[in-house]
Amino acid sequence: MSDQALQELSDHLQARLADVILSAGIELGELTIAVQRPSIVRVMTFLRDDTSCQFKQLMDLCGADYPSREERFDVVYNLLSLKHNFRIRVKVSTDEDTPVPSLAEVFSAAPWFEREAWDLYGIFFSDHPDLRRILTDYGFEGHPLRKDFPLTGYVELRYDDEQKRVVYEPVKLTQDFRSFDFLSPWEGMTNVMLPGDEKAEAPKGAAQPGSNK
Repeated sequence: MSDQALQELSDHLQARLADVILSAGIELGELTIAVQRPSIVRVMTFLRDDTSCQFKQLMDLCGADYPSREERFDVVYNLLSLKHNFRIRVKVSTDEDTPVPSLAEVFSAAPWFEREAWDLYGIFFSDHPDLRRILTDYGFEGHPLRKDFPLTGYVELRYDDEQKRVVYEPVKLTQDFRSFDFLSPWEGMTNVMLPGDEKAEAPKGAAQPGSNK
């Protein structure tokens, strides 16, 4: 889609939704608009039904966390218009306590995406028909995609085939920083050729990784 067509779409939206659009911009061939949180249902209904838009497909809905902001979360909606071959990204912001209106009545796929955003970020969606966790284990506490979520101190649930039952085990994830140069193989895997290893220059006379010499 050309920047001219995107600009025409942006102008159309800002003319029709001037009272609720906070910002609009085109970057890397994509149009992004930020709108007032209470008006998200109105905006999305307009984008779906307006003849110049026809954004019938909700392709994705996700969260983004910016802990330093007062409203730390963005809810990001990606829409597709098959009619016009347009894509648009819509954003609203919120905090840990203020709910975002659910789009369950606008797009049938929205409740599933909203459950994921609730599970992983703790973003509330008002008027959601079934707002409960969708990816984490039963009894899980916290929201693992928040920037301040600790990597240790929790438990994971799995089925133990030897004990023939579900067991809980402590989760301990490595937090050490590793600098990836995409040249060196992982420690302990010197006999395995990894993608990118061929770029490394071995000392003269030294065996190449993965060789039997």
